[in-house]
Amino acid sequence: MYAVVEVGTKQYLVNKGDVVEVERQIIAAGEEMLLDKVLLAVSDDKVEVGQPYLKGAVVKAEVVDEIKAKKVISFKYRRRKSSHWKKGHRQKLTRIKIKEIKLS
Repeated sequence: MYAVVEVGTKQYLVNKGDVVEVERQIIAAGEEMLLDKVLLAVSDDKVEVGQPYLKGAVVKAEVVDEIKAKKVISFKYRRRKSSHWKKGHRQKLTRIKIKEIKLS
């Protein structure tokens, strides 16, 4: 069984036992997280599609830890003007482990 869930502004395809890096969530490590924005669920013989979400469907996940993504460098350069700037950014992510996919 797998499901497509929406976390923040992105969608993720998840199975039971998967470890997924999602946009930062303000939840401490070790706590349980309920993902109720389930867009699609596929079990052995049936496919359920939400419009836009499935009613009563919940994906339970446990927060593993909070990490930072790879650094992204932004560099702007103006030729012949002796002008340039360089900035770095590291996005904060939350790593979660999928415990259970429950349909209504």
